[in-house]
Amino acid sequence: MNWLELLGWVGSAVLVWSLLQTRILRLRALNLLGCLILIGYNAAIQVWPMVGLNVVLAGINIWYLRGMLATRHDAATYQVVEVGVHDQFLAHTLRVHGADIARFNPGFRWPPADAGPATGSGPAADPGSGGPVERSAFLVVRADEVVGVVLAHAEPHGVAQIDLDYVTQRFRDFTPGEFVYRRSRLFTDRGFRRVVSPPGMVAPYYHRLGFHRHGDAYVLDLPAPAPAGAS
Repeated sequence: MNWLELLGWVGSAVLVWSLLQTRILRLRALNLLGCLILIGYNAAIQVWPMVGLNVVLAGINIWYLRGMLATRHDAATYQVVEVGVHDQFLAHTLRVHGADIARFNPGFRWPPADAGPATGSGPAADPGSGGPVERSAFLVVRADEVVGVVLAHAEPHGVAQIDLDYVTQRFRDFTPGEFVYRRSRLFTDRGFRRVVSPPGMVAPYYHRLGFHRHGDAYVLDLPAPAPAGAS
């Protein structure tokens, strides 16, 4: 086997490998790489129909990659929807992705014994007051597809403790959680001043969202809400 034939096999292997990816961004990137390798191989052996095919496929991959990268931080592409902690669709989502959630959040259990309905607005309840712990649940969606789940509860002194921050496999190369923490007032409008990452989370990504390391956790200090009527 000469080096040119080896190049063809490598390109074909990369193309097949790309189709096995569950992450959509990685699938497109690897598929593009395989197409580029096969363009070079087929041009070298002068199989022009295959060159044309791979040029077209490479162009399609570039088109989709450009769109995905351009909208990965676009607030118009991803929306945050609050749901009740006992919402049936939330429960269904957690069941469907249960094995994958356990892989990255081995200590996560839902629902907790003290779970009450999400209040939806107002300052965070203080667990030290003797009342039920306030819990909130958010779904991050892209069109009609759920791409992430964020569950949190209130701790004393304006702290929002994240219980779960999960991104589905297809969108794991993106950071849809940023729309919960950085691009919405979902926490500040409830009186929270600090957000703390989930305990024991595997492969956290919070350093990319402005969180700072504090012991074994990541912490985000939130700005004070603007006074009513301020522009």
